[in-house]
Amino acid sequence: MTDPRHATRQPPEEGTYLRQIKSYVLRTGRVGPGQQRAFDQFGPRFLLRYDAAQPLDTAAAFGRTAPLILEIGFGMGAATAQIAQTRPGDNFLCCEVHEPGVGALLKLCGEQGIENIRIFQHDAVEVLEHQLAENSLDGVHIFFPDPWHKSRHHKRRLIQPAFVNRLARHLRPGGYLHLATDWQPYAEQMLEVLNAEPLLANTATDAGLGGYAPKPDYRPLTKFENRGLKLGHGVWDLVFIRR
Repeated sequence: MTDPRHATRQPPEEGTYLRQIKSYVLRTGRVGPGQQRAFDQFGPRFLLRYDAAQPLDTAAAFGRTAPLILEIGFGMGAATAQIAQTRPGDNFLCCEVHEPGVGALLKLCGEQGIENIRIFQHDAVEVLEHQLAENSLDGVHIFFPDPWHKSRHHKRRLIQPAFVNRLARHLRPGGYLHLATDWQPYAEQMLEVLNAEPLLANTATDAGLGGYAPKPDYRPLTKFENRGLKLGHGVWDLVFIRR
């Protein structure tokens, strides 16, 4: 059986995605011994093999039919694991290319018996394009994506009109898109882009919040977020639904 860790490292077909936005910038990082053991022990159970020619059978992948939530970029996976445990009735399909982060989440899934997570170690843009049908998702989570602070790098930001439209088309009517950032200029751009997408409607009805949503109970505070809040930094959540 092909090891899914190596299957996901195949380059894209010539001319397909080389000129398109990706959902990540590949960071360097060493896979620790515990993470490597998690790949070996738990990878066959929780890792999915990306296959551009074959759409994902989510019922087979999870061993059940349940609401499907896509998470893009889960970092080291602690918040993802906590959300999945808080919402055992939902299936969480998680995309991350950072190998130490994938190893860390595999370790949490295996050691804590978290059965409702499956992982693509692959670019989420390609997963959406080739593995998931439109109107197939009940929710999308993108928490603290890279804000690309410098103006000349803003074009690299993940939340752009074309990508948001793709996300909206993959949501079922009534499905939700939940974004969070701790960088106010990016929050403002996110809000502008989401408000301009005709398939989406803002759930934030309190005018005093300026279009931003209260933090949903299921999203835990990360240690970095807690540290920032203690320093007076803001965090902005945006929750939109598919019309």
